[in-house]
Amino acid sequence: MPYAGDRICHDADSHVVELPGWLNEHADPGLRDRLKPLDLGLAGGKAAEAIERAAARARGGQAEVDLSNSIAGPKGWFAPGAFDPAERSRVLDHLGFASQLVFSTFALSQFLGADRELLYGGARAHNRAITAFCADDERLLPVGFVPLDDPGATLREARDAIRFGCRAIALPLTPPRHISPTHPDHDGLWALLEESNVPFMLHIGFGGSRFIPPGFHANGRPVSDFIGGGENLRAKDYAALGHGPAIFLAALALDGIFEHFPRLRGGCIELGASWVVPWLRQIDQAQRMFSRSEPAVKELSMRPSDYVRRQVKFTPFAGEDVGWMIEQAGEELFLFSSDYPHPEGTRDPIGRFEQTLTGASKDAVERFYARNFVEMMSGQG
Repeated sequence: MPYAGDRICHDADSHVVELPGWLNEHADPGLRDRLKPLDLGLAGGKAAEAIERAAARARGGQAEVDLSNSIAGPKGWFAPGAFDPAERSRVLDHLGFASQLVFSTFALSQFLGADRELLYGGARAHNRAITAFCADDERLLPVGFVPLDDPGATLREARDAIRFGCRAIALPLTPPRHISPTHPDHDGLWALLEESNVPFMLHIGFGGSRFIPPGFHANGRPVSDFIGGGENLRAKDYAALGHGPAIFLAALALDGIFEHFPRLRGGCIELGASWVVPWLRQIDQAQRMFSRSEPAVKELSMRPSDYVRRQVKFTPFAGEDVGWMIEQAGEELFLFSSDYPHPEGTRDPIGRFEQTLTGASKDAVERFYARNFVEMMSGQG
């Protein structure tokens, strides 16, 4: 019996854990030497040892790896299928997931910055690399990435990402200072995603997801966390995770992007979801309070929360009270995710979620594990 049992289960969040050279081999020749080394600081203090052991395992073959209890086994580079696509397919057999969105882990650290040629060329290499990882298994759904700094280049790279085979496009949570994602110059991007039936994604780590000023961590106390490093997600980071997506999605709703592109869909992944419940009421209050002074807000034909319900889905962390969230905000909003092979997904995400779903209806549970995902990816429930 697979880990998912006999339920249909789609996984809205998983990752490839890159080895050195993963991005470089997919970059245009003139760009390869300009890519930065992998920034492994966010992986914690044991990253160097882990990546050395993983590279040795890659050179030595995968036959010795035990796949029978993948979800509860080692995480990061030590996890089965972390960087080997054939092995990931065998892991999926054991997990029993019908499909799995696949995001990168550290690759963006090699090209994010002010150099636009490197920024967009790196995004192109990323999108080739992630589609190559997923190419031989239709259950693996690659998530590309495009920056938002230059609307023309953004549209070009989004087109190429879809042509490469990306099934979703991640966008940076924090836009550049000079242009909003809702600026008319970006209408081409939203139109492309709508017409191509490809959802956008917001994801922790994909461009500006940390909203805690560094000073709050300079507290004179020892730095510790559950992964073992000094820079990965900690308690205060978690408390502020909803700030970025709340602002981004509120802008899409209040500035009319969801109004003008009604078939556009998106996912808010690995950014928690408890914050969604009060936020839905807050954006509706924003519309009521500012409709007199902001004509664009007044002209919306629906409440902002109704656009969100129609067009956006959210992944709670294992351990968040999904049953309460469904009761308070509705059963159409939330998605299952494992975060495999990252440790944040825990050793038993289904078990953790099931503890909070005891009072949910059969239909709500089925939506959480399967139908909401299908709706996000295809527009059909």
